[in-house]
Amino acid sequence: MTTRSDWPLGAAWSDQGTCSFLVWAPRAKTVDVQLVSPQERLLPMEPLERGYFFALLEDIVPGALYRYRLDGQNERPDPASRSQPEGVHGPSQVVDPRFRWDDAAWRGIPLRSFVLYELHVGTFTPEGTFEAIIRRIGDLKALGITAIEIMPVAQFAGNRNWGYDGVYPFAVQSSYGGPGGLKRLVNACHLQGMAVVLDVVYNHFGPEGNYSSDFGPYSTDVYRTPWGAAINFEQAQSDEVRRYFIDNALQWITDFHMDALRLDAIHAIVDPSARTFVEELTAACHDRARELDRQVHLIAECNRNDRRVVIRSELGGWEFDAQWNDDFHHSLRVAITGERNGYFQDFTGVEHLARAIRDGFVYAGEYSNYRQRHFGTSSRDLSGETLVVFAQNHDQVGNRKLGDRLGQAVCFERAKLAAGTVLFSPCVPLLFMGEEYAEPAPFLYFVSHGDRSVIEAVRRGRREEFASFEWDGELADPQEEKTFLRSKLHWELKTEGRHGVLWNFYHGLLKLRRGVPALARLDKVAQEVATFGEQKAIFVRRGEGLEQLFIVYHFDPTPAELALPVARGRWSKMLDSASQQWGGPGSHAPDMLDSDGEVRLTLSPWAFVIFAASLEIPQ
Repeated sequence: MTTRSDWPLGAAWSDQGTCSFLVWAPRAKTVDVQLVSPQERLLPMEPLERGYFFALLEDIVPGALYRYRLDGQNERPDPASRSQPEGVHGPSQVVDPRFRWDDAAWRGIPLRSFVLYELHVGTFTPEGTFEAIIRRIGDLKALGITAIEIMPVAQFAGNRNWGYDGVYPFAVQSSYGGPGGLKRLVNACHLQGMAVVLDVVYNHFGPEGNYSSDFGPYSTDVYRTPWGAAINFEQAQSDEVRRYFIDNALQWITDFHMDALRLDAIHAIVDPSARTFVEELTAACHDRARELDRQVHLIAECNRNDRRVVIRSELGGWEFDAQWNDDFHHSLRVAITGERNGYFQDFTGVEHLARAIRDGFVYAGEYSNYRQRHFGTSSRDLSGETLVVFAQNHDQVGNRKLGDRLGQAVCFERAKLAAGTVLFSPCVPLLFMGEEYAEPAPFLYFVSHGDRSVIEAVRRGRREEFASFEWDGELADPQEEKTFLRSKLHWELKTEGRHGVLWNFYHGLLKLRRGVPALARLDKVAQEVATFGEQKAIFVRRGEGLEQLFIVYHFDPTPAELALPVARGRWSKMLDSASQQWGGPGSHAPDMLDSDGEVRLTLSPWAFVIFAASLEIPQ
């Protein structure tokens, strides 16, 4: 039986002019709705079971501002606010849920077809809004991107932030364009055949503007995260906390038509329950997707190399559809740059990168010197579409001392080599905004807090974070506006000089990935991976029969000649990154190879080459 506590959390407006208000506040004896505008009113809420309070008010218009008054004195924004137009400390706003969607025929796309493009709304365009992103969707589609991944948009303090400091999970950041702006962006993407992924944070609240503890035990001091108190997912009254965050996930899927959610740092969600919060959440989201007859995916960030994240619940898994694979990034970074500071000390480069291409996780129970313990489980039998790989992302750029991108740290040939390693892997690829044309601007860590103690804590935390890395240079002040402005993209460069060459190179790689069956199938089984340690090269054969191809990656500054185990027959060169067409020094590889079971091939420095058996290059 439906009760009033089953109504939507927060303020739910109907076109009949009524608005229901439901808040979970077990720490209050009384709760009132305090309407701030367009006219002031104070109305008591009805107490319900398990600490809920409810009110159904008439003559409420969209845009009305309100707060909750707790025990007749503390005035607080709604923890389930849909909009905070005056910031995290201001009143909440009643939102009109109506929107004219044009995507009725959209059913989403399978995860195996995802080419992810991670972007930050505030720095992706000069305007820093959802509306401004719409104008660039056509360019991303032409490049070969099939899904944009938006860094968190839950309302945070100030106007500039990475988004992981959100304190109102249901509210869309007002400076980006609010809920209406986000819906228009999703609608525009679907009309162009592009999926939208939203990054959500369910492991902590941000440090400023979080009043949830005045209402109830949303957080717990029993556990800690690197960012403060953990969310209460298993202590007393945690059922309602779970409901709060699961309802939030369902909001993005149902009301905003999101095609996937990427859950931030689920390793920081401490939950020893028999049935964990993440299991409950994935089940609820997949059920909702079936009800809506849409493909909806759940992607996890987890730093544990834990196969349980993506396996079925009956096998003890949590049933995410995919998870990020940091091991791929770390081994690629070491192979490309030789960097061995911090967590990179665990990776040897080419040997470990070959394992990442073949298996997924590099650490599958081996001893980690960085962690000083054994670490990880095997992902060898997991499908390639359950692993997301990348050469760059917001963390691996923005959490460097100078926020320097890979394209600024290495030469042009190595940037192309990194691109080919990611895009021709048998996993789901992710690009970080700007890498496709070697954006020169850094991506720095920035905030705009109003609380001086929080500002100083952030500055101190950033200094401590880099203690295990021997990086040179001065740390940018996260609070200064110029730190944010320096991180803005310069999209006009994508047609200029080597920036334009790299853009066209990414376009060519994605066209091959899309058009060649052996590359389009994310099949880790139908591949062979071998390393040539002395020459610092990796040989990868993918596909079967006449559809097979091989790729050779070379991670060294001098040319190398290899004897490769290639099946008998004729092989045609599809692409060589060293070609002058791609701004390289020139290819050492012939256009055709005739193999009697082995071929000899000369590899250019910092290059990769791909040959196919009796296949035509897609036009």
